[in-house]
Amino acid sequence: MSSRWSPAPDLDVRSVRETESGYVSGSGSESSLPDIYFTKPHLAFLNRQLQFLKPQGMLTYAAEILQWCITSLPGLYQTTAFGLTGLVTLDMLSKMKIPRPQLVDLVFLDTLHHFSETIALVERIRSHYPLVNLHIYKPEGVNTANDFARKHGDKLWETNDELYDWVAKVEPAQRAYRELQVAAVLTGRRRSQGGKRGDLDVIEVDEAGLIKVNPLANWSFSQVQDYIKQNDVPYNELLDRGYNSIGDWHSTQPTKAGEDERAGRWKGQAKTECGIHNPRSKFAQYLQEQEAKRQEEALHRALDGLEVSS
Repeated sequence: MSSRWSPAPDLDVRSVRETESGYVSGSGSESSLPDIYFTKPHLAFLNRQLQFLKPQGMLTYAAEILQWCITSLPGLYQTTAFGLTGLVTLDMLSKMKIPRPQLVDLVFLDTLHHFSETIALVERIRSHYPLVNLHIYKPEGVNTANDFARKHGDKLWETNDELYDWVAKVEPAQRAYRELQVAAVLTGRRRSQGGKRGDLDVIEVDEAGLIKVNPLANWSFSQVQDYIKQNDVPYNELLDRGYNSIGDWHSTQPTKAGEDERAGRWKGQAKTECGIHNPRSKFAQYLQEQEAKRQEEALHRALDGLEVSS
């Protein structure tokens, strides 16, 4: 059983992070696991070494990064929406001699608004990689897009984009991390995708202590494509129609020649991330504001009722 890493109870996590640590892990369900510390200088050193990797060595080094993750990080999972980069990582893992107990499970967030081609790819992946365990998480309390609309209203992504990110992606991700005892994740982010990812480190630690490893951070889109073709990896059919980055159907368009790889995501909006990779404190603050607004509205309704009855 994997162990959930949590901040050591006797430490002031905030002060530790500010003064020294990029990550602190504490005692989980397995007392034999040691506390692990990633200090900021250590993280900076690792990422400095990794960012100067020569292109001809990228494939070998990416495999070495994955091997290091498998042997060093308990509670390791791969989060994926089955984009090209995640598929490369999945295929590389499948070709490594990994003991079955150490196989890296997949976590897929089914927002209920993926393209049909994406859902079809999920089934092809299951068939192509039969040894891989796939955990699918949906928005809480709903199973279909119609269920989602009945619960949250039509086109929530237009009426309240932040709430949509929370209920469709962030909350399911946090639920998955909690239930599966996820301590570290492999992601499919790369620097060449642009936006906030332009200065992406290979190894990161978020504000909640989750380790995020971006094993292909140094790869270009063409290098990822070449690997997919050379290794006959199943991929999303939308890529052949100009969709270089694929998310929900309502916020994804094909990219044009010369545009950034992710230019088709949230086109016309000042947005480059879906929320999963944004600071968790942002959503904590958002939820607090929503609760305060709800309470204020409830108070107004109560006062209006008093005035009517009087």
